[in-house]
Amino acid sequence: MKKTTKRATVFIVDDHSIVRRGLKQLIDQEADLVVCGEAETAQAALEAMKKRVPDVALVDLSLDGESGLELIKDIKTRYPTVAVLVLSMHDEMFYAERVLRAGAKGYIMKLQVADRILGAIRCVLSGEIYLSDPMAAKILRKVAGGKADVVGSSIERLSDRELEVFQLIGIGLGTRHIAERISRSVKTIETYREHIKQKLDLKDATELTQAAIQWLQSQHTK
Repeated sequence: MKKTTKRATVFIVDDHSIVRRGLKQLIDQEADLVVCGEAETAQAALEAMKKRVPDVALVDLSLDGESGLELIKDIKTRYPTVAVLVLSMHDEMFYAERVLRAGAKGYIMKLQVADRILGAIRCVLSGEIYLSDPMAAKILRKVAGGKADVVGSSIERLSDRELEVFQLIGIGLGTRHIAERISRSVKTIETYREHIKQKLDLKDATELTQAAIQWLQSQHTK
């Protein structure tokens, strides 16, 4: 029986050229996979996919000035057949559920990419969900009615956009700079800040800033 020569196509979205180059070299060596395109911004990715819709999109969760979560939603709306696999430096234990809800089929931390990326791509290509064993176990416990972590459950009450604003507060951006960064009005950002304070039971702007900085630091130390 003659073997098929068709290779599954992969599109890479990452704002670091060295990361894109490394992934392309790794993937193109495989007989069943090939990189069909790449982009460093969300808009460029969506435009490129008009010309050639890939089988898999590798999406960095933290794009410069843009939300990877919003890009996932846009890809699933415009190109529903694309299996999105998220690459991120952020802790899987917090973000994986969010990216799955946004429409992604898997999550892999960048520290694990070299060893696991090919298996992860083939996993989502086959229609399965790709997560680490600990993350999969956490979701199963949650479905079974297990208790969620108290701190984590507080943050999970934030919407995707509120979380993005919370992160930007944590890196030291003020309201006007956040508004420019995510293309929203100052008034809208102020509304997000109020919602975040309410959901996290924070009294004022000082507590909000301290909480954002502490949470961001905790993510980088995990």
